[in-house]
Amino acid sequence: MTATSLPRLAALAALPLAIASTQVQAQSYEMAIATLIPENLTNNSIYPALVHFKEQVESRTEGDLAVTIFGGGQMGSEVETGSQVQAGGRALQSSILTSGAMSSFYSDYQVVTAPFLFDNWRQAWAFFDGEWFADFMSGTVEAADMRYLGTFDDGGGFVAFTNNERPIKTVDDLEGLNIRTEENPAHVATMKALGASATPLPWGELITALETGLADGQFNAPVINTTYGLDEVTDYTTLTGHVYNSASWMVSEAWYQELPEDYQRIVTTAAREAVQLSHGASAMLATASWQKSCELFEECYIMPTDERQRMAEIARPAWKTWIVEDFGADAQLVEDLLAEVQSLRETLPQQTYQRYGQ
Repeated sequence: MTATSLPRLAALAALPLAIASTQVQAQSYEMAIATLIPENLTNNSIYPALVHFKEQVESRTEGDLAVTIFGGGQMGSEVETGSQVQAGGRALQSSILTSGAMSSFYSDYQVVTAPFLFDNWRQAWAFFDGEWFADFMSGTVEAADMRYLGTFDDGGGFVAFTNNERPIKTVDDLEGLNIRTEENPAHVATMKALGASATPLPWGELITALETGLADGQFNAPVINTTYGLDEVTDYTTLTGHVYNSASWMVSEAWYQELPEDYQRIVTTAAREAVQLSHGASAMLATASWQKSCELFEECYIMPTDERQRMAEIARPAWKTWIVEDFGADAQLVEDLLAEVQSLRETLPQQTYQRYGQ
């Protein structure tokens, strides 16, 4: 062994330590995200958005903030993962919570269950991505020790009825139908107001209920209706959009506050990019799924605006009575939310015509 080879051996011996040191340094912070959505880049809109978020955060922090995505319910139910995030984010820093689970952590979120809240995707996105809703969701910091990053469209947002009895073309066609709903009192109140009866059941009992006649129909996003073969147990489908399903992206407030300010900016900015990406993918999947519904079901029907308005005028008062008197929501909060949506309903078409039509 020559004298010159000794320094080389010393350098090689030190290399694993240097690599280990670099790896530790490259992961000063970790962000584990849990979702029930499967780890699939083509059959949903949320997982691809989270992958984009991971790429952007790790790139912009040069790997110092490592992001891991646990899809398909690997980390437990939404309430279980939300509780872990709420507890301080030691094992799990982030979770995607659909409206029912979100309401269990932040009861005010129940006001977003208003029937016929939105007319179209653009209106919904403007609301969920706007300042009013951001201010509203800032209450989760104090109420639940979680910070809000953004809203995904759950299954495409707008829902469609499926049923075994007849096409639902007017509100009168709901009279006497027994509709399975989620175990959500707001949905039950809405169905009763529209003349149907409601049978709240968990997801796992839905197919059996439809096969046995316990329920005549149900409603879900078209992508759910086609993916889970609801055309095999119901004959007719109507796109009413009477419910807009949403999923809130939450992070541990304690964990977030431990991040350097520049990393906080990276996380929030990348999250907004991911949400925008998801919106487009969601609309695409929902549109494709509705077209598929029209191939699979015996008959499909899109409810026109006038009839949706008629249904809204029937359902909205009953829902408002329930949300204020039974659920205990603040009446002014309900009015403020509805006023914000109405403002968007009026101003967005005006802005569009001013910019592109004149």
